[in-house]
Amino acid sequence: MTGGAREGAGGGAPTGRVDGERVYSGRRIHVDVDRVRFPDGSIGRLELIRHPGASAVVALDLPDPPDRTAAAAREPIVTLVRQYRYAARGFIWEVPAGNLEPGEPPEACALRELEEEAGLRAGRLERLASVRTTPGFTDEVIHLFAAWDLEAGETSHEASEFMDVHRLPLRRTIEMIDAGEISDGKTICALTLAARWVARRMDRIGGRGV
Repeated sequence: MTGGAREGAGGGAPTGRVDGERVYSGRRIHVDVDRVRFPDGSIGRLELIRHPGASAVVALDLPDPPDRTAAAAREPIVTLVRQYRYAARGFIWEVPAGNLEPGEPPEACALRELEEEAGLRAGRLERLASVRTTPGFTDEVIHLFAAWDLEAGETSHEASEFMDVHRLPLRRTIEMIDAGEISDGKTICALTLAARWVARRMDRIGGRGV
């Protein structure tokens, strides 16, 4: 957030928004300029992008044999999209993701975006984490999920969406992060968490056969 001149401090009052105005309303975001009381009691003006939130999903084709040795013979496969992003000046790698519709649960958004962008339906879904993207100037939260038990669905891209669907070994996507080939923040978070989630699942397979 961008701060202006601070007003005088006054202790004892709660922190947070005092008042403000909406200076822009768009299709996906709104921009507010708020008067905010800080922890020391002073008051300043901050610009804030209001965002409805989003979901992002790591689609996993998982090996599921009865023992860990057999599981290791086949790597988990991840579905990514290679999508044109004007702000990034070209195509970038991403997990399927999209904004929450009004009143839509994050889980429903994840399943919807998975089918719309990647053409996949998931039989099972598990939350990995919820992350604040850039809390310095926006209240956006992205909910990250792992999805598996996949079957074919139908894609439905918007007119402004240009993307190709790719299937890659999960290990390869982590290498792409290390090499700087994947730069999208939500995708880095989601794939890293998914790799840890898969490792824990493999441990359970090896330890208990589940």
